[in-house]
Amino acid sequence: MSTSGPFAGLTIEAARRALASQLRATGIESPELDARLLIGAALGLDHTGLATQASRLITFLEETTISAFAQRRMAHEPVARILGHKEFWGLDLRLSDATLVPRPDTETVVAEALEILRNESRATRALRIADIGTGSGAILLALLSELPGTTGIGTDISMAALATAESNAIRLGLAGRAAFVQCHYAAALSGPFDLIVSNPPYIRSADIATLDRDVRYHDPLLALDGGADGLDAYRAITPQAAALLAPGGVLIFEVGHDQSAQVSALMRTAGLTLSSPPKADLGGIYRAVMGRKAAI
Repeated sequence: MSTSGPFAGLTIEAARRALASQLRATGIESPELDARLLIGAALGLDHTGLATQASRLITFLEETTISAFAQRRMAHEPVARILGHKEFWGLDLRLSDATLVPRPDTETVVAEALEILRNESRATRALRIADIGTGSGAILLALLSELPGTTGIGTDISMAALATAESNAIRLGLAGRAAFVQCHYAAALSGPFDLIVSNPPYIRSADIATLDRDVRYHDPLLALDGGADGLDAYRAITPQAAALLAPGGVLIFEVGHDQSAQVSALMRTAGLTLSSPPKADLGGIYRAVMGRKAAI
């Protein structure tokens, strides 16, 4: 069946190159990668499949799907939202309009938590953890996947986000050790917890309009807006977490690029000890801040 679409009559390889060219002209930062991911998804092919079938002509239905994907990406809708899922810590997580797209920066929180627990020989114990503002469940489920004896609770104010997190837990075989609760931060939780983690909203309200279009137009505002100075969520969560932690328990926050000092101060005010410096992400930005409750 013929079609007059922009990818009509092209081979898979030619379609990939044409899409990359379109994305580049639109100002997309990673046109080659995005084109490969979108073409692969449209055709149901992985990287190897794209290579081995490079000379095959695309079908009418495939052309229609590729064209639709192209229009969405050129409007700066993130690839993860177009595809409906994103890899985080090796886990395939489904997304929804109510959840952030998990970022590699956030894996810094997971890495820091695991390093602390393993260094203290607690990684094999039956721990209890909480993820405040869980969204897609990314941090909680990543930790549960690495800590087989651990159970966890994720909270969120959004029921839609919690439904997404719960579906991810079921798909990943972790639902038996994960529970999800709707509340404002940690308001509905009862301790004690050995570990509390959180990637709360931390963008200054006035800065929302300056964010990349991929984020500004597609991530939920509730998960971005941290108030006038970006610290509203930290002010709310820190005292809650300090009260919920077991003696010797740890709180780890993801923070914005210039917030580690202020969040550290909030932890000290809540009676937590900062026994290690903030952890930098791969870009060198201090991304994870850790505070510990005193042991009895």
